[in-house]
Amino acid sequence: MTDSAGKPLAPGPEYLIRRLTVIGVGLIGGSLARALRRARLVEEVVGCGRSLDNLHRAVELGVIDRYSQDPAVAVEGADLVFLSVPLGAMAPTFSAIRDHLAPGAVLTDGGSVKGSVVADARQVFGQVPERFVPGHPIAGTEHSGVEASFAELYRNRRVILTPLSTTDPSAITRVQAMWEACGAEVIHMDVDHHDEVLAATSHLPHLLAYALVDSLARLHENDEIFRYAAGGFRDFTRIASSHPVMWRDICLANRAALGQMLARFQGELAELAAAVERGDGDGLLGMFERAKAARDRYVGRLG
Repeated sequence: MTDSAGKPLAPGPEYLIRRLTVIGVGLIGGSLARALRRARLVEEVVGCGRSLDNLHRAVELGVIDRYSQDPAVAVEGADLVFLSVPLGAMAPTFSAIRDHLAPGAVLTDGGSVKGSVVADARQVFGQVPERFVPGHPIAGTEHSGVEASFAELYRNRRVILTPLSTTDPSAITRVQAMWEACGAEVIHMDVDHHDEVLAATSHLPHLLAYALVDSLARLHENDEIFRYAAGGFRDFTRIASSHPVMWRDICLANRAALGQMLARFQGELAELAAAVERGDGDGLLGMFERAKAARDRYVGRLG
C-alpha cells in the first residue's frame, strides 16, 4: 500500500481511498467505513479503538479488515485517516499519530465542536497541518458501538467541513468526495460559526433532554411518571440515551457558545413560566403558533 519511500500509493481508478484508518470504530466511524465499502471506494480499512471486543466485532461484521489498538501503528501507510473519538481524546490521539502519518496522508475528523479540535491540532502539531480537514457529519442516533453502524447513516444528511485558509485544497477535495460518496451533502463553514450554530441546533437540545429526564427521575413518584410517558416524551428524550462521556466533552468544549444559548433559553423559559402562572392563553397560543410555523417551515420538510 506504500511505495519504497513510505508514501501512500495513489488511489487506483476503482478506489477513492486505498487504505482508510478509522480511529474510533463506532456509529460514526463504522458507518463511514460501511458506506465506502458499499460504494466499493475503499480497498482496505484499518480500525483502532480502546475496546478489543468492539474491534473483534467490527472485523466479524466486515466493517474493518484488521485493527491495532495503537494509533501509531493503525495509521501506518494510510492515505486517509478519520478520527471519530470523544473531544476529550482528540489531543492525545493527535499526539499518538503525529510522527507516524504517511507523507501526503489526509487527516479529518467528525468532532461536534470544531474550535476545540483545531486548537488541539495546533497545540500538538505546532500549527494546524495543511492536510487536516476539520469536519462534522450532522447525522447520528442515540446508539453507539460498531453494532449500531449502518451504511445509510449519511445518505441525504449534511456534513460540515471547516477548513482553514491554510488547508491544502486537494485535501479538502478528497474529504468532500469521500462524504459525497456516502450520499451526504457537503457544505463549508467558518469554525466559530459552526460552533455557534451547533450550540443552538444540537448541543442545547441534548442538554434539555438530559435535564428533563434527570429531573423527572429524581421525583419521588418517578416510576409512575415514566410508566405513563407517551410518545411525545419518548420522542423528545430519545437523545438522552446518547453517549454521556461524548456529550460531557461536547458541553465543555463548546461552553462559550453553549452558555450564551442557555442564557437566552433561560429567559424564554422564564417568560413561558410567567405566561402559565398568569393564565395568559393568548400569549401561550402565540408562542405555540410561532413555533409550529417555524418548525413546519425549516425542520418538518427535512423529515
